[in-house]
Amino acid sequence: MLGAIEAGGTKFVCAVGDELGGIGERIQIPTTIPEETIPRVIAFFSKHGVEAIGIGSFGPIDVNLDSETYGSITSTPKPGWRGYPFVQEIRKALGVPVGFNTDVNAAALGEATFGAAKGLDSCLYITVGTGIGAGAVVQGKLLQGLSHPEMGHILVRRHPEDHYKGKCPYHSDCLEGLAAGPAIEERWGAKGIELVSREEVWDLEGYYIAQALMQYILILSPKKIILGGGVMNQKQVFSYFQKYLQELLNDYVALPRLSDYIVSPGLGDDAGIIGSLLLARNAIQE
Repeated sequence: MLGAIEAGGTKFVCAVGDELGGIGERIQIPTTIPEETIPRVIAFFSKHGVEAIGIGSFGPIDVNLDSETYGSITSTPKPGWRGYPFVQEIRKALGVPVGFNTDVNAAALGEATFGAAKGLDSCLYITVGTGIGAGAVVQGKLLQGLSHPEMGHILVRRHPEDHYKGKCPYHSDCLEGLAAGPAIEERWGAKGIELVSREEVWDLEGYYIAQALMQYILILSPKKIILGGGVMNQKQVFSYFQKYLQELLNDYVALPRLSDYIVSPGLGDDAGIIGSLLLARNAIQE
């Protein structure tokens, strides 16, 4: 029995399951402050007798095993969570091995093992929702160096008719600041789900996403790209970024048909929680 935590900015999804991706009981807990959220998380797992916990967390987080602050949430703007020793608190309360990575790296691992990239040794998982983040599997391993990837904060060229200042509290008009859900809502005055028929909304979104995809393709050359998150539920955006991406690449890189190469998650909304089960499995093995 393994435990999985998909720790998001608005909610924690906690589940028990197995190393084959099977999910048993699960609950959702609002992400408020650690003193309110974490005791409920611990109470859930305490009754299940799990052998390990895998955490896929919102970030930034410290994933450097040699760091004194390994297992902590670092420079998040979310009140109460900056510097929180996530791994240490879960390990202390439950006494089991804990695997720890970003929520998007966990989702990439899930998709590479059981989802849309199954059988491939590389893939890129991108979420476009409340924020923008990406996780990558390269040669069968999660991409990690000095820290984890932060691909949502790359700089992109502004559309000449876009004068919106940007929403990111750190970089203003980075990719996340221009194209995440909160930026869409602030720029257009309504949530994306209320703007389905507004062609100009999704054309602009496709313009920015295509630039990011071009950079990821040129640098990482993933064998599959998976796009998830709430904004990507608006499937009309796929045709817009495909058009702009083809224009930007200009036949410089040979790619499969874009509709086969850049896809929705094979595991749907379970990519992150299944990936977190795999982090728990890896924690036992390590």
